[in-house]
Amino acid sequence: MPMDIASNRDELEAWLILLRAPQLAASRVRELLERHGAAAGALEHARRGDGVDRAVTRTWLRKPDRNALAGDFAWLAIDGHRLLTLDEADFPPLLRESSGGPAGLFVAGDASALLQPQIAIVGSRNASQGGLANAKSFARALAGAGLAITSGLAEGIDAAAHEAALEAGVATIAVLGTGPDVIYPARNRELAARIETAGALVSEFAPGTPGRPDNFPRRNRIIAGLTLGTLVVEAGLRSGSLITARSASDQGRDVFAIPGSIHHPLARGCHQLIRNGAMLVESAAEIVEALRPLAAGLGAALRERLELAQSPAQAAPVRDPVYSRLLAALGHEAVGIDALAERTGLGAPALSAMLLDLELDGEVAAERGGLYVRRPPG
Repeated sequence: MPMDIASNRDELEAWLILLRAPQLAASRVRELLERHGAAAGALEHARRGDGVDRAVTRTWLRKPDRNALAGDFAWLAIDGHRLLTLDEADFPPLLRESSGGPAGLFVAGDASALLQPQIAIVGSRNASQGGLANAKSFARALAGAGLAITSGLAEGIDAAAHEAALEAGVATIAVLGTGPDVIYPARNRELAARIETAGALVSEFAPGTPGRPDNFPRRNRIIAGLTLGTLVVEAGLRSGSLITARSASDQGRDVFAIPGSIHHPLARGCHQLIRNGAMLVESAAEIVEALRPLAAGLGAALRERLELAQSPAQAAPVRDPVYSRLLAALGHEAVGIDALAERTGLGAPALSAMLLDLELDGEVAAERGGLYVRRPPG
C-alpha cells in the first residue's frame, strides 16, 4: 500500500531527504536501508556519517532545503501522485533486482501499471518515416500480446511507441530524465498528459528537477530495468538508445534490433547491436516467443509478492485454481481487464501477467483494444 502522508509523514520525509541528497547514489541508499530498516533509521545513521563520505551530502542530510521538501509534499498530495519505494511490496520486481536501480520512484498515474510485463521500445529522436512506422507496428502487435509499452517520452521512436500503445488501449509507461512534473521535450506535454491517464509517468528524480545530460543515462537504465527486454528500432552509433540496450544486456535481459539498409546511418546502431549479440527481429511474434521464459518467471514472482502482501484471509489461492478461475471468467467472448477483475476478484497487475502466460501457452488470444478471448481447445 502507498504511504499515507498524514500517518507516515516522518518516514516519507526521511525518504525524500535521502532521495534528494546530492551525490548520494541509489546503491548507497539501498545499503543504508538493508542495514537500518526503515528510511527514518537509515537517515539517522547517514546523518552520523554511516556510509556517507561527502561533505555536501552530510550537509544536506542534516539541514535539507525545507522549501524543496514542501514542494515534494505538495506534489504528492495531488490525486494520482505517489512515491513508490523499494521497501513496498508493489515496487516493480524486475527493477528491484536490477543492478544500479533506484531506491524510489516518483509516479504520476497508475503505479500498478509498473507491475505489468513490459517491453521497452526505443530509438532515434530523428527517426525516418519507415522507422516511425515500424515503431508503431511493433508497439501495436506487442501491446496486443499483453505487454505494456515502456519508453522515454523523447521525440521520434519513443513518442511513436507511446502513441501506438495509447491507440491500442493498453498501458504505456514513460520514464523521465527530469522530475515527474517537468516534461521534456515540452512539445510532448499533451502526450505526457495522455500517458498519465492511461499508464504512468515515472522518474527517480524529485519534482522540479530539470533535464541535465547526466540524468538521461540513468533514465535509460530504469527503462531497461523495468522491462523484460528492449527493442531498438532505429539508432545511430552515438544514440542514447544503445545505452538502454547495453543496460538491458548487463542485467540479463533480451535485446532486439530491427535491421535496415547498409546505407542508412540510423541502421548502424542496430547493426552494431546485432553484431554484439542482439537478436535480429522482423516480427513481434519473434519477440514474444523469446520473452516467454522471463515473462513466466515475472508472473510467478509477482503473484508470490502480492500473496505475501495480503492478509491470510485475502491470500490468493495456488496457481492452478487461480488460472482455472481466470479461464472460466474469460469464456469465448472478448473481454477487458476491468471486467475480468470484477469477475475474478484479482488485481489488474496479476491478471496481466497471467494473461500473458496463457497467451504464450496458446490458451488465450489478445485482440485490439486490450481485449482477451479464450481459444477453443485443439
